[in-house]
Amino acid sequence: MVTGLVALPGGSFRMGSTRFYPEEAPVHTVTVEPFEIEAHPVTNAQFAAFVADTGYRTVAETAPDPALFPGASAADLVPGALVFTPTTGPVDLRDWRQWWRWVPGACWRAPFGPDSSVQDKPDHPVVAVCYTDAVAYARWAGRRLPTEAEWEFAARGGSASTYGWGDDPAPDGRLMANTWQGRFPYRNDGALGWRGTSPVGAFPPNAYGLVDMIGNVWEWTTTRFAGHHRIGAAPSCCPPSHPDPAVSQALKGGSHLCAPEYCHRYRPSARSPQSQDSATTHIGFRCAR
Repeated sequence: MVTGLVALPGGSFRMGSTRFYPEEAPVHTVTVEPFEIEAHPVTNAQFAAFVADTGYRTVAETAPDPALFPGASAADLVPGALVFTPTTGPVDLRDWRQWWRWVPGACWRAPFGPDSSVQDKPDHPVVAVCYTDAVAYARWAGRRLPTEAEWEFAARGGSASTYGWGDDPAPDGRLMANTWQGRFPYRNDGALGWRGTSPVGAFPPNAYGLVDMIGNVWEWTTTRFAGHHRIGAAPSCCPPSHPDPAVSQALKGGSHLCAPEYCHRYRPSARSPQSQDSATTHIGFRCAR
């Protein structure tokens, strides 16, 4: 039930950008070897098959270790995940806590809390999965997660354009990816009617036949958020990452929460740091080989 793989030839390309956020710089030449990558993000149905076969419990379904949170009350050390919650109107976009909340019981099978479910969304990307969970699934599937360079190479589809499909975010008025439509974080008009995640493949594939490389959900990579890209202080729709970049992974692709006035990260070169233990309603993954 795992996703089909698309074989890519590898090669050299210009990675990064100096047009948007500082952490995307500098532009530099990178060479990747031939590899295969899944055509779409791992779905709820596929992750459910993994759990059914292995009995795996995600980080969000496991109570935090008290030793890692000295002084925290036992009542606070419960399983859960971060859930995006729209505000009732315009807010100060510098304070992410206004639209993110910790929800006990939120996990991949109930991403908005115990009263929610993904039973009617088998073909949507799985969310509320940490880096550890994504790695575990990849091993079960006989695969691995892509590096940041591989991911960007795949997302570009052989193009050096801003979005992978061109420099216009909506050529001829056609919406090409599931990103925020309206005014973040209070008015969501929906992307092709979808508010939140959309079924994989609801939007056009890129030139390599890969879908949802831009928008829908952020995707984990194996690359630590350090090295040639500089860590900037630009705002993001994501809650802040761990302060130590040694335990922060590079996310790629943007998500359904990315809005041009706030988080213009629905581009191949865009990137965001995220701690390995983050489980949120807008992060998923796809595998490579």
